[in-house]
Amino acid sequence: MTVILVLLLLVLILVNVPIAVALGLVAVVAIVATGGLAALPNAGLLMFSGSTKFPLIAIPLFILAGAIMNRSGISRRLVAFASAVFGFIRGGLSMVSISASMFFAEISGSAVADVAALGSILIPAMRKRGYSREFAAAVTSSSATLAVIIPPSIPMILYGVMSGASVVELFVAGILPGIAGGFLMMFVAYLWARRAKLPMEEAFRLGHVWRTFREAGWSLLLPVVILGGIFGGWVTATEGAGLAVVAALLIGGVVYRELTVAKLRKAILECGHQTAVVMLLVAASALLGDFLTEVRVPQQIAASIMEITDSKLAILALLNLFLLAVGLFLHSAAAIILVVPVVMPLIQAAGIDPVHFGLIVTLNLGIGQQTPPVASVLVTACSVARADIWRVTRANLWFIAVLVAILGFVTYVPGFSMALVELFYR
Repeated sequence: MTVILVLLLLVLILVNVPIAVALGLVAVVAIVATGGLAALPNAGLLMFSGSTKFPLIAIPLFILAGAIMNRSGISRRLVAFASAVFGFIRGGLSMVSISASMFFAEISGSAVADVAALGSILIPAMRKRGYSREFAAAVTSSSATLAVIIPPSIPMILYGVMSGASVVELFVAGILPGIAGGFLMMFVAYLWARRAKLPMEEAFRLGHVWRTFREAGWSLLLPVVILGGIFGGWVTATEGAGLAVVAALLIGGVVYRELTVAKLRKAILECGHQTAVVMLLVAASALLGDFLTEVRVPQQIAASIMEITDSKLAILALLNLFLLAVGLFLHSAAAIILVVPVVMPLIQAAGIDPVHFGLIVTLNLGIGQQTPPVASVLVTACSVARADIWRVTRANLWFIAVLVAILGFVTYVPGFSMALVELFYR
C-alpha cells in the first residue's frame, strides 16, 4: 500500500499537480482505501489542527516583516552600508550581496524573499560594473540560501513543529554555520573577482562608513532586538516574529517615513500569498502524516535501516544522500513536512540529536534551492537577472560547493554547530 501511495504521489507531482493538492489527494485515497468513506469526516479536523499550531504563526509574521523591509527603504540602507564596508575590495559588490543577504536573513527568514528583495537592487548594479549576468545571479542566489541557516529561519520553524525540537535551539545551532558559510562565499567571490579582473567599487572612507551606518542604524537594530529577545528568553520565536513586524512598521513608517498605505497593502498581499502556499502544504501533509503514523510506516523504515547498520555516521550519510535527492524535486517546506515525520523514529532510534539533525535537514534543502529542476531560489534570481538557469548553475557550482562543505562539516563535526546550544541551553 505504501509503495502504491509513493508512486501515485510521484506521478501527480510529475504531471505538475500542485504539491499540496497531490498530498491531499494521496491522503484521501489512502484513508478511503483503508477506512472507507466513513473515515473522511475526520479529514477536515486533521487538516485544521495540523495547520493551526501556535509556532506556525511565526511564518506569516516573518514573511510580512521581510516584505515591509523591502518596501520601506530598510533593504536599500543595508545595501548602502555593506557597500561602504566592502566596496574597497576587488569584487566588493559581490561581497555586498553576501553580507546584505546575511543581514536580511536575520529578519525575514526566507531565502526567496531575500533574493527577490536584494536581487532587484544588486543584480542590476553588478551588471553595470561589468559582472556577468550569470555570476551576478549565482552569488545573489547562493548567498540568499544563508536565510535557511541564519536565524530566524522559516524552514527551521517548520522542522521544529514537525519534529518537536526546540525552535530556539535550532536558531542558535544555525549561527556559526551561517556565518562560516557567508565568509567562505566571500572568499570564493574574491578569488573569482581576481580571476575576472572585476573592479573595486570605491575607496574605503571612514566618514562614508559612518554616514551609511547612521542611516542604516535603525535597520541594523532589527536583528539585535528580534534575536536578542528570542535568545535572551524574553520572547518566544513566535512572539519574536510579531516583534519583527512591529519594529519594521515603526522603522519604515515612523523613522524613515517611506512606508505608505499603498506599500503596506502590497506587503500584506505578498505575505498572504506566500503564507497560503505554505499553510496548504502543512494542512495536506498533516492528513497524510496521520495516516502514515497509523499504519506505522516511519517505524518500519527505522527498523529496516537499523537492521542494515546502527552506525550514526552511516545513517547520517544515507540521510544526506536521501535529502539531497529530495531537494532536487521538492520545495524545502514541502520536503520538511513530508519527510521529517517519516524519518524521526530512525533519528530517535540511532540516538541522533534532533536539533543537530534539523540543521542537517535545512542545509540539504538549502542546497536543493540551488540545484535544478526545482531550485526555487535560483529560479527567482534567474528571473530577476533574465539569465539562463543552466548557465547560472555553472557559475554557481563554487558557491554550491561551499554549502556542501558546510553540510559535511556540520554533519560529521557536530560540536561545530552545537557548541552554542550546549553552552547556553544544556
